[in-house]
Amino acid sequence: MRALLLCIVALGLWLPAASQQPNPALPTYNIEIVIFRAATALGGGENWSAEASGRSFLSGEESASAGAQVGQFLRALPQSQFQLTDIASKLRSTGVYVPVAHVAWSQTPSAWGTRAGLSVNQLGLNVPGLAGTVSLERGQYLHLGMSLSYAMPNPPAGIGAAPGTIFTLNESRRVRFYERNYYDHPAFGVIALVTPAQGARPPGR
Repeated sequence: MRALLLCIVALGLWLPAASQQPNPALPTYNIEIVIFRAATALGGGENWSAEASGRSFLSGEESASAGAQVGQFLRALPQSQFQLTDIASKLRSTGVYVPVAHVAWSQTPSAWGTRAGLSVNQLGLNVPGLAGTVSLERGQYLHLGMSLSYAMPNPPAGIGAAPGTIFTLNESRRVRFYERNYYDHPAFGVIALVTPAQGARPPGR
């Protein structure tokens, strides 16, 4: 599953998002995510009820911030500014994965260690059975976290999961601008892109 997804991501084209920073005193970022699920059982022996979790940074890389800054949702980005459309199309064309949500937005970051995120409702993710938050934290580095649960209404045949089984994805990792990040789970996953809202590279560069 991971190998096929990495190939899809590698083949995708990126075009950086452009936006205006509403308040020059605060850093502002554009985030785009594609949430997808497996359409069929992949291989054998998958632990479909397992929770995917982890933090990709090294121990001691960050320390909890004493600040209480909480990230603020600024605006949804129009589809004309989406940068992962090709990725979503390639996922769909495989017949193995089904994109279930594709959104992009601008926000300010939360202070590192707050674990403060934006809910799926705030982001306009109206997907039946999907709940949780997406968090962007800024300390010495920038980290994007997913804390999502998905009660899939019709799990693929052959995976041994009943309708309504709740799958959980709980992962945070350090991110760099313009790099696609893959959040892994046997049942569903997320591909994310973070770019600066101000000073983004012109499209096609």
